Amino acid sequence: MFNRFHTPATLAAFTMAALPLAVQAQSASATATASNTLNPVVVTAALAPRTANESLSSVTVIDEAALRRQDPVSITDLLRGQPGVDVSSNGSFGKNSSVFIRGTGSAQNVLMIDGIRLRSATSGGAAWQYLEPRMFERAEIVRGPRGSLYGADAMGGVIQLFTPQGEDEGPQPRISAGGGSFNTQRLSAGVSGKEGGTRYSFSGSHFNTDGQPVRRNGDDKGYDNTSALARVSHTFANGAEAGVLALRARGHNEYDGGENDFVQQVAGVYGELPMTDSWRSRLTLSESRDESDNVADFGDTSFNTKIRTARWENTVTVGAHEVVAGAEYSEDRVDSTTAYDETSRSNAAVFTQALLDFSPFTLQGSLRFDDNESYGDEVTGSVGIGYDVDGHHTLRANYGTAFNAPTYNQLYFPGFGNPDLASETSESIEVGVRGQYARWFWDAALYQTDIDNLIAGQGLQFNVPETRVRGAELSAGVDVNEWTLAAALTYTDPENRLTGKRLQNRASQSLRLDVDRELGDWSLGGSWVAQNHRYRDAANEDRLSGYGLVNLRAGWQFAPLWSARVTLENVLDQDYVTTRSFDGADYINAGRAGFLSVHFGQ
Repeated sequence: MFNRFHTPATLAAFTMAALPLAVQAQSASATATASNTLNPVVVTAALAPRTANESLSSVTVIDEAALRRQDPVSITDLLRGQPGVDVSSNGSFGKNSSVFIRGTGSAQNVLMIDGIRLRSATSGGAAWQYLEPRMFERAEIVRGPRGSLYGADAMGGVIQLFTPQGEDEGPQPRISAGGGSFNTQRLSAGVSGKEGGTRYSFSGSHFNTDGQPVRRNGDDKGYDNTSALARVSHTFANGAEAGVLALRARGHNEYDGGENDFVQQVAGVYGELPMTDSWRSRLTLSESRDESDNVADFGDTSFNTKIRTARWENTVTVGAHEVVAGAEYSEDRVDSTTAYDETSRSNAAVFTQALLDFSPFTLQGSLRFDDNESYGDEVTGSVGIGYDVDGHHTLRANYGTAFNAPTYNQLYFPGFGNPDLASETSESIEVGVRGQYARWFWDAALYQTDIDNLIAGQGLQFNVPETRVRGAELSAGVDVNEWTLAAALTYTDPENRLTGKRLQNRASQSLRLDVDRELGDWSLGGSWVAQNHRYRDAANEDRLSGYGLVNLRAGWQFAPLWSARVTLENVLDQDYVTTRSFDGADYINAGRAGFLSVHFGQ
């Protein structure tokens, strides 16, 4: 199903349907609220606050309101079908998941939590499945290479998750409890606020489920996750700022062929000083951990990785222009029962970026030099130009390079590691246009990424000489008369140029539509996510069918600060599969499921 759809025609139909609503007169306060939602300030794209249309990037923001309305069980449920984003998983509830951005895999993208990178040094990717959505209040998805800002792995894009900052005066408590299908239980509590120059946020959550089978006619595979967050920052009278963050998730997961105990953790401390009226300097020291102790059919294993980073960043403002320059040092460490030829490597980097505003033209340029003790030197750069056609339309064009270093598994894992692998390198070009209005927006982008030495192989790892990814992304959003709508259409053509085949595990077409309506004390909404087929193998012979998911939700504010929410996932009970095991068995995802929760707090 869903093998083809006409992308421009579909977006045009959506836009024309929304237009009569969008042009209705609104109050000034409502217009300001919609502007903050539809043209939000983003920081991931350019290391500096810029509205979405000023960022010269293809960017999607999922704000706190959307997170609370959808109340997803997994972060991947929130990301699935967003512009340029594809997700595959080995089943539901804590099972291994991969996030693709513009046709690039999890190891070719960066996940950050409040500016701290989180990934496994052995696999290269992040353990998305272990992140509890209720610990976050915002997500920024930046598509396109960001190697010149974030170094290795930022080839397809960067996703940054933000924890609550504590912006409201006084303590703001919040409590949530609920459960549902598969004997699922969810509990969370927290408090955040601001007292003088001090902001704080403390929270904890627990998720537990019996799960469901990941193979047909198999046993239920359970999952539990306990997460805790502590964040405190203080702004001094002279404008200096200091803060500390700690986020930790730990739990137990049963999967196909075994079970494991896991830990995901980020911790950091930062200080920022106003050196002069136009120069601010910031130093961040951070550590992230990805730990997994496994009991499996093939034997007991342990993979514990640690990444420590020191980053110094300086921002100088000259009139309407801004220059960022800094240095970064990081060290990866591996402690595992698997015998790797190397267990640590360090990386030193310097970087700079210029954000120049010659209205109506905007120029952005960046350059970074990385020196890694394992794979040598790499230089990456990017340049972008924007043009404000009028008060509502902005044209942009970008060129950028990036690289991805081989992971420890790809280099040294017994049985398929290849120590002779070369680093992946890429060149990307993109053109786009954004229309920004008081009550709605639309954005369109065309891009091409050429990747040399893509690392592939289900057995022994090898480099694919040339890979090309072409794509188009269209998105739109409307916020009017208590209606909130968001639509995304994605076309991706990731091709192995040597064989002419599509890269495995990637869908080439996807659609996502989110619709929500406020009705006084009630709210109703739903999401539709549809994707076409994908291939499990490089030869494109093992085909996985496309699917369409419908999720519904409702909320009721039954007393001041009290509300209840009901979510129905996969309402049509679709039997859908996004990947298979090595023996050819389908990894099935959860069927129809319902969840009820009660919440106290804002």
